[in-house]
Amino acid sequence: MSRRIPRAESQARTRARLLTAAAELFAERGVNGASVEQIAERAGYTRGAFYGNFTGKPALVAALLEHRTEHEYAEVSALTGDADSLRAWHRDRSTGAADWLALRLELLRYAVREQPEILDHLRARESYARQAHAGWLTRLFADEGLEPPAEITELALIVHALEDGLLIQRTIDPDTASPEATLAAVELLARSWLALARNARA
Repeated sequence: MSRRIPRAESQARTRARLLTAAAELFAERGVNGASVEQIAERAGYTRGAFYGNFTGKPALVAALLEHRTEHEYAEVSALTGDADSLRAWHRDRSTGAADWLALRLELLRYAVREQPEILDHLRARESYARQAHAGWLTRLFADEGLEPPAEITELALIVHALEDGLLIQRTIDPDTASPEATLAAVELLARSWLALARNARA
């Protein structure tokens, strides 16, 4: 006999498939270019299934941002601060980087032009990303027994902005801004900050 899927588990699967379908279509056609019917069809469900999980497209966009934020926060929080950990993360992140950038920029455009309340979710995502970077930077300095040369939150913002900029460049010209180039830039920053911290202690 096949196992009967509990209602909560079934609903979670439906929601996850709708989010995946929406992410694909938003990246391909834009938020306004993808209808509720198209999202439901891509996920293999009906319009009723969509509205059983989301009140409308703005709620779906917000849920998509929250889902991506939680996923990325968990990834960065797992970093130990060593080069091997960073290298593996950047290599994995490079897979589908262009699609994620297209989706992220589309969601930003949608929030700025049409749904300002979505900006709160974008701010939350950026804040979580910076917190995650702050976590591994804190571990990096602690392992060396050093005090950071500036507030950890400021250093985390710099790393986050650097990675964002290089992600755009990688999408435009993958040969120039490879995952290894991003790693090298982050490592260079980290070594520079560690050197400043050692000089300050001396």
